[in-house]
Amino acid sequence: MPQYFNPFIIPFCIGVILLFGICLFKWIRWIKNFDRLQRAILFKNIISWKFIPAIWEMITEALFHRKVFKHRFLLGYMHTSIALGWFLLIVVGAIETSFAIGGKHPLWVPIFFRYFGKELPHFEGEMFFNNLMDLLLCIVLSGVLIALFKRIYSRIVGMKKAAKHVIFDKFAMISLWLIFPLRLIAESVTASRYHNGGFLTNSFGELINYVFPTVSNNTFWYLETTWWLFYSLALAVFFVSLPFSRYMHILTEPLLIYFRKLGLHENDKPTGFTKFELSACSRCGICIDNCPLNKELKLPDVQSIYLLRDLRYKRLKEEIANNCLLCDRCVTDCPVGLELTKIRRQTRYKNELDTQGNYKYVDAIQPFNAIGRVAYFSGCMTHLTPGIIEAIKNIFEAAGQKYWHIDAEKTICCGRPLLQQGFEQQATELRRKNTALIRESNATLLVTSCPICYQSFKKEYKLNIPVVHHTEYIEQCIKENKLFIKKQDLKVVYHDPCELGRGCKIYKAPRNVLKKVANLISGRNEKQKSFCCGFNLGNLAIDSEAQKKIRDAALHNLLENKPDLIVTACPMCKKAFAYSSDFQVKDVAEIINESLEN
Repeated sequence: MPQYFNPFIIPFCIGVILLFGICLFKWIRWIKNFDRLQRAILFKNIISWKFIPAIWEMITEALFHRKVFKHRFLLGYMHTSIALGWFLLIVVGAIETSFAIGGKHPLWVPIFFRYFGKELPHFEGEMFFNNLMDLLLCIVLSGVLIALFKRIYSRIVGMKKAAKHVIFDKFAMISLWLIFPLRLIAESVTASRYHNGGFLTNSFGELINYVFPTVSNNTFWYLETTWWLFYSLALAVFFVSLPFSRYMHILTEPLLIYFRKLGLHENDKPTGFTKFELSACSRCGICIDNCPLNKELKLPDVQSIYLLRDLRYKRLKEEIANNCLLCDRCVTDCPVGLELTKIRRQTRYKNELDTQGNYKYVDAIQPFNAIGRVAYFSGCMTHLTPGIIEAIKNIFEAAGQKYWHIDAEKTICCGRPLLQQGFEQQATELRRKNTALIRESNATLLVTSCPICYQSFKKEYKLNIPVVHHTEYIEQCIKENKLFIKKQDLKVVYHDPCELGRGCKIYKAPRNVLKKVANLISGRNEKQKSFCCGFNLGNLAIDSEAQKKIRDAALHNLLENKPDLIVTACPMCKKAFAYSSDFQVKDVAEIINESLEN
């Protein structure tokens, strides 16, 4: 259809072809690099009922940015106005074109409809579409304006610090920002002569006529075509740069959401699925503000956003990979739900170490015949806080529970601390022995006191019995009237350990138990927003003084409402807080043990 062609559409068409060609090439290559299990899950579930919740999440997150809105309203509006606004400009533009022209027209016509439709006959609903399209353009422009101000002063959207972008990302960002002002100018120039715009473009068109009252037809043609060419070029530049910039998330995030709904997750080693995660990060910067390394230590460029950026561009430095508490605070904040801790752990993998025979001593440890008993794994850190072990043993006896203390002597670590630091082979060796011990014992339940061990047994082991943390076990015993507790006149505040809370989503059990024994008060930041104690085993870079600064911030948060006692459910957190001041700190098991009725 020659009447729907002008050379200025060529850059746009080339950009669209390159965009989808490059993206398809990348996606196919990444899927080929899925491991065997990931491919099996993908092809088994690719067409299933799971598609429905995936579509819903794609809409709520990729277009409406529901999680970003929860974090900061204005930040959510900024993302949604651009993403949803642009999507609706395309959809409504296609509907408008169908009303005006009919079903058959080149694909580029809706994008440049004000130009190609300027001399078409009037159609029913024309003014409605004109004004609706102008309204959508206003919404997108408002988002672009907020984004511009955010780069200058990030606090305008509630962020303490905006993300730092590489030069190419900045180039792609500017090309995106230019698309919509250029569209406004191009449509307004056409509207100045043909009056085919809505409230916004017609108003700008009248302004153009006022400033340039006498323009010849030939000059107007050059002026109009030039501005539409600029608009087409801006689209083309953005489309070509998109697959290589942070804006790859626009097309990759929906696919990642779909894959996750099918059951795909990260592995201990990078796969093609990791590539989808790296490209789904928009580098919004939300993970920066609440990172303890930024919040308390003011350490720049080590947060997850920079880890993913540098991994994607193959420029990661070891100090960035190692400088993280693995506290999962960024995972909680990430609106895309990226498996940030797992990805960072992949970067620490040390495959050059020969571990053959290093853990032969574990084979000398024999299983206990624990039929009808509970297996209790205290963990390395709990051995350094023996009051917790004594308390949980008393609780077992009070509940009439026979138990087997797996690591009472010749302790075998659960393996997670090694895994966190990249020693996957050594961790596997320890898991192998512990798994054999527990399976051969015929125990019916595994109870742990250390959240690190709990998460390891829960997620990294393949046991044939349930695994519970001792707070869950105590809660169940109270419900079943196996334990009788007398309430104390104490105000207690509970500290959520990172591995138990954010890591395993155990928030209710400790609080339900504490409500039976004391008056539980809230901290300002708790549950998902709980502060890390700073002394976990995740960071391989900061010194003890830096750890203390993070711990002191967590302690200050807990003491804000003046409790009589700090209670936690992690031996490491207990040690960190207890050594910082004279304030009394106890584990949930200890305060329950002290309150048992004889």
